Amino acid sequence: MRVLIVEDETELAAMLAEGLREEGMVCEVAHDGARALEMTAAASYDVLILDRDLPLLSGDAVCRALDTAGYPARILMLTAAGALSDLVDGLGQGADDYLAKPFSYLELVARLRALGRRAPSGRTPTVLSRDGISLDTVRRVAERDGRPLRLTPRELGVLELLLAADGAPVTTEELRDRLWDAALDPATTAVRVTVHSLRRKLGEPSPISHDPGFGYRL
Repeated sequence: MRVLIVEDETELAAMLAEGLREEGMVCEVAHDGARALEMTAAASYDVLILDRDLPLLSGDAVCRALDTAGYPARILMLTAAGALSDLVDGLGQGADDYLAKPFSYLELVARLRALGRRAPSGRTPTVLSRDGISLDTVRRVAERDGRPLRLTPRELGVLELLLAADGAPVTTEELRDRLWDAALDPATTAVRVTVHSLRRKLGEPSPISHDPGFGYRL
């Protein structure tokens, strides 16, 4: 599942991104409403975590703009106001769900997964597949030639990016930026170790190739 976190509290945004990446989700972050619209114009997301109180362009304005444009992502709106009237107003802007701050992280994850299961028409396919490998991006289960794969959340995230690329190379930098915390040392071998482990679990013949200077591909 690909998630865009739109939150101007940088520490909260970083914490959410790190946690959701540990869950195997592909996460990107925007810190204001204008940037969020730029990113949604350039990429498809499954769910947006959208703070209502944003600089430059409010969460309500972002929500209305995406709703008017027919953008297929589900929207989970966050707000510091938890009154019933605020909930009704937020849903009236085009949001699919609403969560008041402070919130339980486990509840946030549960709501994200529930939104991911409600796939609208035109959304990115729930199941990605290539050459006998399939991944259900909502249920987070993968198979190769009908054989279940026991993958960690991070390995599932790598596999999702490789499948979504549909044969195009995915660089080490892109894997690191999408699936690891921004504080990860670029010199670390975490990406290479995870890909190596994924290769081993996928079995022979290995479907993952590495093109020096370009990246990994299926």
